[in-house]
Amino acid sequence: MSKSILHKAATRGHANHGWLNSFHTFSFADYYNPERVHFGALRVLNDDTVEAGMGFGTHPHDNMEIISIPLEGDLEHKDSMGNVSVIKHGDIQVMSAGTGIRHSKYNKNTDKRVKFLQIWVFPNKKNVEPRYDQITLNMEDRHNQFQQILSPDPDDAGVWIHQNAWFYLSKFDKGVATEYNLKASGNGVYAFILSGDVTINGQELNARDGFGIWEVDQLTVTAESEAEFLFMEVPMGELD
Repeated sequence: MSKSILHKAATRGHANHGWLNSFHTFSFADYYNPERVHFGALRVLNDDTVEAGMGFGTHPHDNMEIISIPLEGDLEHKDSMGNVSVIKHGDIQVMSAGTGIRHSKYNKNTDKRVKFLQIWVFPNKKNVEPRYDQITLNMEDRHNQFQQILSPDPDDAGVWIHQNAWFYLSKFDKGVATEYNLKASGNGVYAFILSGDVTINGQELNARDGFGIWEVDQLTVTAESEAEFLFMEVPMGELD
């Protein structure tokens, strides 16, 4: 019997700092909910909007896999490994913080906002050498199908992390229905709906809703409208 958890968009944690408007699916910073600390290895899912010319000053991380997915605008990245880059819609960025890294993220533009997802995944190896990578995706490859954007395998599609996890982005036309088969036993899937309306295993979901499901081998997915969504398959570990 599958298990699931539903996080409606309006129930997320919220912090508006003026320069940053952030919605937290899981406990983060000043938002703490003991029932929403993580979903298996998925630790953070922040839905962030950064005002023009503003950003996150230099700050440290360690022993975490950090994924950034821009949804709108351009995000400038600088880190202690000497990387300076700009990521935009259609790109995905990954950092293995490992033994420790310092970085900053700023809205590259002074005339428009940047919107992006910040995702943290617990690694399966600690104290690895810090690593940075970013790629540009072909967004046509997610039309009515699952576009793999992340995996555990450096030679597979997308970026890779130190965890038995797979991420997919999809953009479905209304009425498209398909199935998703989990890659590894003991994993679960956390779905985050970017836009539109989707039904997953009978659960109706709307924009910015999150839905986690585990102890299941296959999901049925139907787009009730034109819809875009992110699937994050992660090990569940000690999660009940």
